Amino acid sequence: MKAASMLRLFSLRGLPWGLGNGGQEKVELTAAEVESLRSELADMEEREAQLKAQLENIDEILRSSRLSGYLYIRSRWAALPGEPPPIDDTDIDDWLPRFIVLHDLSPLDSTLLSDIVEVGRSPSFKSEDDEMRYAFFILTRHGLRYECSSSSKIKVDAWLSALQADCKLDCGTTAPNGSI
Repeated sequence: MKAASMLRLFSLRGLPWGLGNGGQEKVELTAAEVESLRSELADMEEREAQLKAQLENIDEILRSSRLSGYLYIRSRWAALPGEPPPIDDTDIDDWLPRFIVLHDLSPLDSTLLSDIVEVGRSPSFKSEDDEMRYAFFILTRHGLRYECSSSSKIKVDAWLSALQADCKLDCGTTAPNGSI
C-alpha cells in the first residue's frame, strides 16, 4: 500500500490530501479549515480538563472509602401497608454489575448509611451461567431494598461486616430470609 493511500486511510474527515514536490504528501487547508481544527482542538482540551477533574474527584472518593468493588445489584420496593406482597421474581435475572463504594460522602445516586435499617444475608443461587452467587440485602427506612450478589463469598462477608459496623446494626438482627 502506498504512503498516499495510507494517509487517506488515517486522515481527518474532510481534509484534502495532495501530492507535493518530491513525492511527499501535504495537506492543503483553507483558513476556515485551520480555524475549525483549532476550535475542535480547544474543545478537546477543555473536555480533557473536565475529565481529569472528574477522575481526580473519583480518586479522592476511592481513597476515602472503606470498601469498594463490583457487585451485582438489583433493587426492589417493599410493599406498602395494605398492598399485596410483591410477586415472586426469583426466576427473573435482572442483576446488573455496578461499582459500589462505601463512604461517608453523599453523591448522586447514593443511599445514606443512616437510612439503612437492616442488612442481611440472602440465599445463595446459581446465575444463568451456572456460577454460584452469594447474596445479601440492604433495606432502607424508605422501603427500598437493594439485593447484592457476588461470586466471592469473602467479598460478600466483607461487605456485610463493613455495613453492619458502619450502620451500627446489631449483628443479631434477623432477616426474613436469613440471619446475620
